[in-house]
Amino acid sequence: MGRRGSAAVAVTALLSGLLLGGAQPPAAASGRHAPGATTAQPCGARTHIEVFRPGGIPLLDWRENLAFDGHGTLWVSHVTRHRVEGYAPDGTLKATLPVNGPGGIRRGPDGLMYVNYGVNPLTAGLGSGILRFDPAAAHPSPEKVVDGLSGINGLAIDAAGNLYVSRELATGVRKFRPDGTEDERWSRAASVFGTNGLEIVGDQLYASVLTSTASPIVRIPLKDPARHTTVTELSPHPWDAKLLDDLTAFRGDLVVASFRDGELLRVDPATGRSCVLVSGLRMPTSVRVPLGFGAHDPRHELFVVEASGRIVTVRVA
Repeated sequence: MGRRGSAAVAVTALLSGLLLGGAQPPAAASGRHAPGATTAQPCGARTHIEVFRPGGIPLLDWRENLAFDGHGTLWVSHVTRHRVEGYAPDGTLKATLPVNGPGGIRRGPDGLMYVNYGVNPLTAGLGSGILRFDPAAAHPSPEKVVDGLSGINGLAIDAAGNLYVSRELATGVRKFRPDGTEDERWSRAASVFGTNGLEIVGDQLYASVLTSTASPIVRIPLKDPARHTTVTELSPHPWDAKLLDDLTAFRGDLVVASFRDGELLRVDPATGRSCVLVSGLRMPTSVRVPLGFGAHDPRHELFVVEASGRIVTVRVA
């Protein structure tokens, strides 16, 4: 969600337009007609929210994205404190490393952690791109993979190590090879405007779209990105734009964070049907399944970071 799961750049620009009745930005492009928007009803599953890490002053303590390294550490992008934080399963902060405005963060197939930097618009002059670091190092030190990527947000990595970067206020998801060079033909073909969160499931890349009042989720085939289609539209009315953030795969479905409504929405990627899995969150920006994280159960738990600064767990029966 994830902000770059959340939309540090775009929320400010969109609040007057989307929430106060201004002009509507371009809708997500689709290879076929999008399914009609429907009002999501409660999923009916029993859920329980617990605070894993308290927050501070909302927005000023903005935690943007999170990922698990599979070896007992949760890595969190703290976009306003300009650092990446490493947490143990008991909630102990055990590592930090300085990163300018960190955003989307993911584990690569090489075992390294990759993180977008420069997503905080207040530090745009300090550069932006993608870094990587070794989570197993005693003192992790980030190194640049790609530089000069303005306006980036979410991040996904496929099994071959290719990097995919979303852009909230531009057209096209950008693809970079493991050596840092761009696959420009692929990037041009993935011509979806305003993408935010990214998640790869099999050979499909799913993207939430922030800058459309319809609140769509788009599916982009990794092998043929020009054939992107809209899975669903989650806002039945223009004034109900959800400001979709990051998303993740969970029990065969997708779970996407609604920054504005404080909800996690569950979406069937085959049918587009949706429901509200949990509500009452505080500006959720990213959601992930806890893989290799102590006793936390990936079959029944989700971790969420918020612009409130909190890290919470959601237990799903």
